Amino acid sequence: MTQIKNICCIGAGYVGGPTMAVIAQKCPEINVTVVDLNEQRIADWNDDDLDKLPIYEPGLKEVVAEARGRNLFFSTDVDKAIDNAEMIFISVNTPTKTYGKGKGMAADLKYIELCARQIARVSKTDKIVIEKSTLPVRTAEALRSILDNTSSGVKFQILSSPEFLAEGTAVDDLQNADRVLIGGDQTPEGLEAMQALTDIYAHWLPKERILQTNVWSSELSKLTANAFLAQRVSSINSLSALCEKTEANIEEVSRAIGADSRIGSKFLKSSVGFGGSCFQKDILNLVYICQSLGLKEVADYWEQVIIMNDYQKHRFADNIIKTLYNTVSGKKIAFLGWAFKKDTNDTRETAAMYVADILMEDRATIVVYDPKVKYEQMFADVDYLNTRTEKENKELLKPQTDPYEACKDVHAIAILTEWDEFKGYDWQKIYDHMMKPAFVFDGRNVLDGEKLEKIGFKYYGIGK
Repeated sequence: MTQIKNICCIGAGYVGGPTMAVIAQKCPEINVTVVDLNEQRIADWNDDDLDKLPIYEPGLKEVVAEARGRNLFFSTDVDKAIDNAEMIFISVNTPTKTYGKGKGMAADLKYIELCARQIARVSKTDKIVIEKSTLPVRTAEALRSILDNTSSGVKFQILSSPEFLAEGTAVDDLQNADRVLIGGDQTPEGLEAMQALTDIYAHWLPKERILQTNVWSSELSKLTANAFLAQRVSSINSLSALCEKTEANIEEVSRAIGADSRIGSKFLKSSVGFGGSCFQKDILNLVYICQSLGLKEVADYWEQVIIMNDYQKHRFADNIIKTLYNTVSGKKIAFLGWAFKKDTNDTRETAAMYVADILMEDRATIVVYDPKVKYEQMFADVDYLNTRTEKENKELLKPQTDPYEACKDVHAIAILTEWDEFKGYDWQKIYDHMMKPAFVFDGRNVLDGEKLEKIGFKYYGIGK
């Protein structure tokens, strides 16, 4: 049986960092080294001030404090970590392609391939290589081809063990996972490799929660799990538009639907739209795979989830413009929240940047407060959309460190992230310092609209 004493994880991002921190915490006898070529990111992981960790997750700094320096290490020396490890996790970015065949839908696997070639070049002993990034079906086959054909007689076992983390609850999702998926070859060597990884997770999880499958089932399960969750969000959001045209209330409808035990209440929260690194990317990848296999109707079905999500963001922005007398030119609008969800500093595919982009195109000034997102990231997000020049974006996007200052003299407030702290604000004070009439557009339905209207606000929630 393979004895695991050293683990290497390539990629110190939102998946690799927290996952390896928890493994190190739960397996003190195993040395875990997280490597990344980004020197600043590694420096942040090693910073004595744990509030400066590059990723914000509740409970993460406590886990890192316990394990870092004992058996958890962060380094830029990728070759050394690969050479020392018996088990290597690949947890690098797999963005949607922006060029060539599959542009806009297929996953870009160039970083995965670079990792495979580096592992093959450095390795002198047999390794277990684990796909941790979200990958299209049959990526393991490509990994195996590279490793087997470019290494010098070293044997590799390829496993798929996709993450099922929700940002904002990632540490709890790791420590109390409802399932861990491990896919491998159904050969004696493959089964042994799967058992080696199973034994690691069995340090803290019941064995019935550790599911073993073949590689292809594991890869596809990740894509389709995210697709199913995103489908629920887009489904309830489609009904929110209908509710706004009738006397129905989306929260009452959601509660009634969620009470059905066959459906359940999770992911039936209507909002301005889903964001994050996984949902859109994985659905587009699934659409591309279906198109490639000639399954046009299946591809169209899943693509509609993305179309509905985009519609919801545009509908929200258009409602702001329409309500503010069909123009926001020269007007100030406060955004409370920029992260794609609460309890994270991740802004990938955040609805905020798309809504801001639409309003900024109409020459609105957007004043933003978010408790965890850095100003540089906000500017990077709107620059990424490439709608205006960097200079124009800096003129129209104004980050603020204080929420009350952000709301001062604005024509409207838009809630873009469901941070709990927003509920506890002195809304009377905010109202007193706003332009009148004072509008609140609650893109996450986190505030009590009736209370705000008693103060004098014009309140607009999603699906209300």
